[in-house]
Amino acid sequence: MIIYEATKTEFISDVTNELLVERLYDSYQQKIGRTSKSEINSWENSLHRMSNVMQDNEIPDDTSVAIEFKIPNTSKRVDFLIAGHDGAQDHVVIVELKQWSEVEKVTSKDALVSTYLGGKMRTVTHPSYQAWSYAALIEDFNQNVQDQHIALKPCAYLHNYRKLENDPLMDPHYSDHLAKAPVFAKGEIQKLRDFIKKYVRYGDHNQLIYQIERGKIRPSKSLQDSLASLLKGNQEFVLIDEQKVFYEDAYHLAIESIKSKQKTVMVIEGGPGTGKSVMAINLLVNLINEDLTALYVSKNSAPRNVYASKLKGTIKKTQIDNLFKGSGSFYESQKNEFDVLIIDEAHRLNEKSGLFSNLGENQIKEVIHSSKFTIFFIDENQKVTLKDIGSIDLIKKFANELGAELVQGKLTSQFRCDGSDAYIAWLDDVLQIRQTANSNDRGVDYDFRVYDDPNEMLREIEELNKKNNKSRMLAGYCWEWPKNGRTNTLHKDILIPEHNFNISWNLSDSIWAIQQDSVSEAGCIHTSQGLEFDYVGVIIGPDLVCQDDKVMTDYTKRAKTDQSLKGIKTLAKENPEKAHAIADQIIRNTYRTLMTRGQKGCFIFSTDPELNEYFRERLKKSVVYQDLSPRQTEVAAEDRSKY
Repeated sequence: MIIYEATKTEFISDVTNELLVERLYDSYQQKIGRTSKSEINSWENSLHRMSNVMQDNEIPDDTSVAIEFKIPNTSKRVDFLIAGHDGAQDHVVIVELKQWSEVEKVTSKDALVSTYLGGKMRTVTHPSYQAWSYAALIEDFNQNVQDQHIALKPCAYLHNYRKLENDPLMDPHYSDHLAKAPVFAKGEIQKLRDFIKKYVRYGDHNQLIYQIERGKIRPSKSLQDSLASLLKGNQEFVLIDEQKVFYEDAYHLAIESIKSKQKTVMVIEGGPGTGKSVMAINLLVNLINEDLTALYVSKNSAPRNVYASKLKGTIKKTQIDNLFKGSGSFYESQKNEFDVLIIDEAHRLNEKSGLFSNLGENQIKEVIHSSKFTIFFIDENQKVTLKDIGSIDLIKKFANELGAELVQGKLTSQFRCDGSDAYIAWLDDVLQIRQTANSNDRGVDYDFRVYDDPNEMLREIEELNKKNNKSRMLAGYCWEWPKNGRTNTLHKDILIPEHNFNISWNLSDSIWAIQQDSVSEAGCIHTSQGLEFDYVGVIIGPDLVCQDDKVMTDYTKRAKTDQSLKGIKTLAKENPEKAHAIADQIIRNTYRTLMTRGQKGCFIFSTDPELNEYFRERLKKSVVYQDLSPRQTEVAAEDRSKY
């Protein structure tokens, strides 16, 4: 979508005659439906400067100009496009406009600078990187750009910024990005003109702006190949038994619904470890290889970041970011803009989007609206915050409202927890989430231990992690996660003084789960949900306690920095019983989720000694249930190290 398109001559005329702002406003109202003239007026200075740039007789009059091109599949907009021909090839120059007047370099991280925005200094991407990344997105996902070999040439123009000697913006730290997209500043208007004229010597005779705006979204061949290599020979993505059956159903249903133009919604229900994410990634890769526009979508960033890290080095970060999206990315999307949206962890979907939860209507409705085929992978027992609204009933409601056919399926076989369906049921019974027939039967192969000392549990996790880097510490969110000290592992967040125990929350939100040295950090529900390990050590905080064999929750013990129960105090004043019931379910679901992250084993330590003893007694009963004699029970207890 483009807000404004004209020839060079028409653009200069609109600026000179003070018509541009009015035309931009009218176009915004028509195409987007919301903006203000004051917002558009803020561009006026930049667009006046671009008018001055374009007033060069060597830039052809029939060169095409476009303002505010929204890159499909993203919320990003390219400020200014200039299209023409150099005598051998079609070119489109991308200009990222900035009104900055000061910049500080940030050399501790890649492609970031600090500048004064919104009343204070903020860290943002370097203009060269921003311009290049926008060009890369268009190249990788626009079929017309790929098929017609349209060359994109990015640059940035900071018309209020005057370069200094040893300028921070031009620091050698940014040399790779500057080489891909040069930066032009105040006083360098002729240099910018020369850059444009290098690629635009003749006018836009092939309607390049039109071609880009109407180019079908299609991942490039290089991107398809890189994704295929992710699955090839990788055991963690092999489909087994009913996973394969449901995958084939979903794959062919997606292709058929797109051919028949029948909007379709598929819901796959499954508990922890049933292979929902494995199916999701297989669908993403193989549907993209069918030249379909497919995206992997999740509310939680943890699984997205892990998959992105596995692809690192094979494709560019911008390509990865454009395939793995957050659930709040679709409130502005057009109807059926995408072929397929694959929603993992659908129970975590929210009603509203945006930092302040004030954008859009409902994320479930928005993803169905945006896609021809939408598949939801869901486990309603893994809702862990007040904002989690994902449910099968809501999916049905919006599918019907939007005229979509609905298909449902349920994964039942357990591929985590050593294949022990019994363990999941036993855990539900022990946590008193629901009564099950597995009150004393947890399966014999799953390694479950209770520790009286968290230091011993940590040592065992560290030892197990040496084998393959697949063991991690987790904790309930009962300890503050302050901003200060977030990058320093010496800053210990989780303190248990009676055991002289301390540990940091995970330092890296993105790839903590696979970083080799992060085993001595603790992940929380937000950084571990959707992931799996071999072994987990779970620290249960004071929000879960036991009295007289009754497991109880206390939401007042959750950390203030945890947003999971934001708003619960207000609700408690209005309706105490409802607030307690909701918080109770969230806390139990949280520990259920943490305690089902391990494929081979789960170790626990509780800050409440009585809860520890309760788990120990339930564990002993489950061992006795497996026809062990009292003496054999004692031996098993010794072998399992302090349970």
